[in-house]
Amino acid sequence: MGEITPITDHFGRALKDLRISVIDQCNLRCTYCMPKEIFGDDYAFLPESELLSFEEITRLAQTFASLGVNKIRLTGGEPLMRKNLHELIQELTKIDGIDDIALTTNAFFLPRDAQNLKDAGLERVNISLDAIEDEVFKEINGRGVVTLPVLKGIDAALDAGLQVKVNMVVKKGMNESQILPMAQYFKDKDVILRYIEFMDVGNHNGWDFDNVVSKQEIIDTIHAEMPLEEAEPNYYGEVANRFQYKDGIGEIGVISSVTDSFCGTCTRMRLSADGKLYTCLFASKGFDIRKKLRDGLTSDELTEELTSLWGQRTDRYSEERGKHGNPNREKIEMSYIGG
Repeated sequence: MGEITPITDHFGRALKDLRISVIDQCNLRCTYCMPKEIFGDDYAFLPESELLSFEEITRLAQTFASLGVNKIRLTGGEPLMRKNLHELIQELTKIDGIDDIALTTNAFFLPRDAQNLKDAGLERVNISLDAIEDEVFKEINGRGVVTLPVLKGIDAALDAGLQVKVNMVVKKGMNESQILPMAQYFKDKDVILRYIEFMDVGNHNGWDFDNVVSKQEIIDTIHAEMPLEEAEPNYYGEVANRFQYKDGIGEIGVISSVTDSFCGTCTRMRLSADGKLYTCLFASKGFDIRKKLRDGLTSDELTEELTSLWGQRTDRYSEERGKHGNPNREKIEMSYIGG
């Protein structure tokens, strides 16, 4: 494939990244994502027929690559609950123009799957872990599970040769006590720890600005014990602000979409588990590409649809949010769209 000029949206933002949710199910019930009060044991998840097939996902990814996408991240729910996910990764690695494939996971299944994923062509994993102390983690994950399975998953990923980042969502009253212990635990390991401000994704996580621990508070907490200095971004549109330890060993990142919006450099399209395309993490409505694919959409028509969808994009929700979000706006659930 020759040099591609990425398509741009209404604000001139180029399309470079595709986030693909492969399943809406998860084995945990984290309070900020899938609270068990809503997603109980009798919750009706999508039947397999309503999930995009691997062939459909691959076809979409090929078309996105022709429009300038070069990075793909697979998400969920918990993506490793989708059977034979390594087979999808094998197909995605064959696509000309895609040079980075990553996976977001809670790591529970990595001891089983990490080597197969690496062999299939996966390069890196983002692992969710919101506390290092068992009692705090048990309260967050809604299943009373301790951290050991996640830590074993991290080790399995590293042993398989995967690059590892650990993501910690920080919410006041939930786990701000874990900011420093998490930094201390991961500092000397071959892992980049990233803190994420509590975001108002979905409709059921009880988001309130008063529950947000800001980027500055996070940095101040760590810096007081382990001095930090700001680092340059690795690439345009990187969502995390990077900070290196002044002793030269390790770094952390902070994703601050609440207090420090990065809408202006957003290059991401999202494909939900039920086959809808979203141009913003906080979108209310998606574009049903699954129906069009199954109705016999041609390759040229698919290219035209995707180009039009991105070209009309005007999203900048985080810039417009304010301190109380938009209480009258329904948003896609995190379990359908991933992070």
